[in-house]
Amino acid sequence: MSLFRKKPLAMVLAESGDPNVEGGHGDAGGLTRRLGALNLTMLGVGAIIGAGIFSLTGTAAAQYAGPGIVYSFVIGGVLCALAGLCYAELASMIPVAGSAYAYSYTTLGEVIAWIVGWDLVLEYAFGAVAVSNAWSSYVYSLLHKTLGIDVPESVAVFMKGPFEQIELHNGEMVSGVWNVPATFVALLAAAVVYRGIKEAAWVNNLIVVVKVAIVMIFVALGIGVIQEANLFVNEGATGFARLVPAARMVGEGADAVSRYGWGMGGVLTGAGVVFFAYIGFDAVSTTAQETKNPSRDLPIGILGSLVICTLLYIGVSVVLTGVVPYDQLNVADPIAVGIDRIVELRGWSEGAQKSFTATIKFGAIAGLTSVILVMMLGQTRIFYAIARDGLLPWFDRTHETFKTPHIATVLTGSFVALCGGLMPISLVGELVSIGTLLAFVLVCLGVPLLRKLEPDFPRPFRVPAAWVVGLSGAAACVWVMIGLPLDTWLRLLVWLAIGFAIYFGYGRKNARLAKAPIAENVEN
Repeated sequence: MSLFRKKPLAMVLAESGDPNVEGGHGDAGGLTRRLGALNLTMLGVGAIIGAGIFSLTGTAAAQYAGPGIVYSFVIGGVLCALAGLCYAELASMIPVAGSAYAYSYTTLGEVIAWIVGWDLVLEYAFGAVAVSNAWSSYVYSLLHKTLGIDVPESVAVFMKGPFEQIELHNGEMVSGVWNVPATFVALLAAAVVYRGIKEAAWVNNLIVVVKVAIVMIFVALGIGVIQEANLFVNEGATGFARLVPAARMVGEGADAVSRYGWGMGGVLTGAGVVFFAYIGFDAVSTTAQETKNPSRDLPIGILGSLVICTLLYIGVSVVLTGVVPYDQLNVADPIAVGIDRIVELRGWSEGAQKSFTATIKFGAIAGLTSVILVMMLGQTRIFYAIARDGLLPWFDRTHETFKTPHIATVLTGSFVALCGGLMPISLVGELVSIGTLLAFVLVCLGVPLLRKLEPDFPRPFRVPAAWVVGLSGAAACVWVMIGLPLDTWLRLLVWLAIGFAIYFGYGRKNARLAKAPIAENVEN
């Protein structure tokens, strides 16, 4: 039963250092409380708006939902809102840096908490790897396609990893050697996180202002040239249902599959695809021990960032499918395609087109930078929380001057820089999704469980209809997981096997709950 020993809530609150809750003693474990609700909301927006909106929108529209992608984003937003509500309740009552890991430790037991914590490495560390690859691609696209710079082969091969190919200026495809831009941006983000939470939040705020402005400019310029024929593609329907292409078989013979419509292969499948675009809001909860008033500010940051991003996503999807026929959007950079079409419809000159495209791509690069920054920030705080419980060594040590978990930051930065330089985005993207979804499932289940186990415990934020929201959120996340490929599940099992080896080899016997009586831990 030691595998399922649970960490009492009183012990968690004593460790949180939150002076606003009963049991908090003001010591945040070496971290400093500098973040408010605005900083947390900006961190959430910084983590969410990234590779998803700049790339997946076109794929989901072209292959599944058509202009009905707007409904896919609404459904994806609702699914994330269910998980977000559960995160908000648990973050307000358990204000510690461990996020879903810490919540699972108090509700489901140590071994489940370890699985969640190890899973969060997939979300945050590998998420940063995936986005650093996308960052490198946008940089090369800006130089090569937009500015027309002839990057020589000797340089180009260092802009992709060894498992990818890169297109030269003359159209020739060559294999990469090392993705230097991805490594560079990873080390840059790690340096900012190492320096301090206040500095990381300031840099993120600046970047968020830039990328939100870019997205709003795209929507503002495009909304006036939307072509109704591109949006209302289903003549057999009425009202806004005309946005959803009629379901039909695509392909020939045994390879034919059902596409479009409202169900699987259509809007619902599109929702599963764009779900990746919402990943990141949960990183807000990892900064609980660096938040001035976590019980109030964390729910605002989590839910506020989700609302803002959902509205922006709806605006982008309407404009994009309104100016470009949906079947032309199955490309890596759909926003760039949309920009070109907006410029054409407005009759701008070639010079204006190039300047506008360069500006939007610069905004995309800035947006991806903030995602990497927040992902690394979240990962270092997860390592910190796990090590503070004794399940990992060293990572709970904080820098004497900067008050950051510096050892965890160095490891995370080195890992992301190495993997970003070598691993292709196609390998890590789906791993990020399945790791996140598993964490979401356990958080959604944690809310009704704690309502049963600790009914009288103070909850500054309460989820309405907790059992309905919790179970619906868990079921929705499982539904999205089922749609992921089999090889992604196999990689997840391999990753979990590595995690179990670490847990049983080190964590279980070195856990704080194993070394001292619970009562003594609570008292200290």
